Amino acid sequence: MGFKKFSLMLAGRLALIMMSLLALTYLVAVPGYHAATLLVFFVVAGQTWEVFHFVSKTNAEISRFLDAARYADFSQRFNLQKLGAGFGELGETFTDILNRFQAARSNQEAELRHLKALVEHVPVPLMSIHADGSVTQWNNAARRMFGSAHVTRIRDLDQFGEEFAKQVRGLEAGEKRLATFTSDDMSQQLALAATQIIIGGHSEKLVSLQNIQSELDIAQLQAWQDLVRVLTHEIMNSITPVASLAKTAVDLVEDVSDKLKGNEELVEELGDVKDAVETVARRSDSLMQFVSSYRRLTRLPPPEKSLVRLDDLFQSVAKVATLEWDEKNIGFSIAIEPEELDIAADRDMIEQVLINMLQNAEQAMAGREHAALHLSARLNRRGHVIVEIADNGPGIPADIAKKIFVPFFTTKRDGSGVGLALTRQVMIAHGGSVSVGERDGGGAKFTLTF
Repeated sequence: MGFKKFSLMLAGRLALIMMSLLALTYLVAVPGYHAATLLVFFVVAGQTWEVFHFVSKTNAEISRFLDAARYADFSQRFNLQKLGAGFGELGETFTDILNRFQAARSNQEAELRHLKALVEHVPVPLMSIHADGSVTQWNNAARRMFGSAHVTRIRDLDQFGEEFAKQVRGLEAGEKRLATFTSDDMSQQLALAATQIIIGGHSEKLVSLQNIQSELDIAQLQAWQDLVRVLTHEIMNSITPVASLAKTAVDLVEDVSDKLKGNEELVEELGDVKDAVETVARRSDSLMQFVSSYRRLTRLPPPEKSLVRLDDLFQSVAKVATLEWDEKNIGFSIAIEPEELDIAADRDMIEQVLINMLQNAEQAMAGREHAALHLSARLNRRGHVIVEIADNGPGIPADIAKKIFVPFFTTKRDGSGVGLALTRQVMIAHGGSVSVGERDGGGAKFTLTF
């Protein structure tokens, strides 16, 4: 309606100019009307200026409206009532259009913020690898995983392990792979998945890096527990009657021997039988004790966690495990940084784990000159508490290091293969992990991560 009024007003003004021009033409053609001619000329000039000004006002407001739309300046208002009839509705139309633009932009921004919040809080790390080799970390999970490391190019992934970087580089769209991610003395098993995305003609590979280490540990632990439970049950069912019958046989042989004391030859033969049966009974008891030790792997109670000061814990462990180390010339040192460092753990469980590991280290360093063990604790860059037990013994070969946490595996003649398997189970129950590596300068280093 406003534009229609504007057209009518413009047409009226042009009609008046035409009439004035006709009058001016007539006066110029008729001699003697010089004053009237000059007057009409000024009228035509005034009318022309008024039309120009009338149109310029509209053009200026349209230009202001387009600039506001171009630069998303939604603060502009178009109150054009003072410019004359018809401009009021034009101004209202401009204002309404800008309000609609503003509402649409607000909805888009709200939706974008919502999507960004969803991506930020997705627990799976997400990153994009662009065609030029640059890397973008999309959410908090990705930034936490890479920590303070500088990761902006794909070559920066090499610092987390050559195998991990190789797997990421070779990952194709729609493909899934497993890779080991190593950072700050911590290793994680990641499930990698990739998707190809094309936006604005630019292609990028979106990679998800899901940490499945805890799930793998729990599944593996459950499998071992099920296996141990079945084996111990079957072995105990078989060995219990053997042990019982062996003891009964020993008693029977003793009774018969007492009755045949006059027959030395027969008594001597019964003595051999008694020795054999006693050996069976003794080995049966040993086997039952051996099997009973494995039942601990399937009966570990949930940890009762509390805040434990590590300086106090280490001193308590040292009093028990290093009691005779001075006599054996074994050096021992403790370092905790910061000194007031503590962990949320079951003190009894962790204390027993540390005692066992110190005793293992003592056995490994037996007969070694200048034997020494260092027990330390610190915070890594990810905020995890790291406890390290490092000795200067012979170390652990790589092929054995992969097996030492497996139940039943032992390199000791009188070992049961329970100790380190139980240590791993205790750490998994605490939501942590245990690993073994080589100490700088030689020897073994066990790392407990909380």
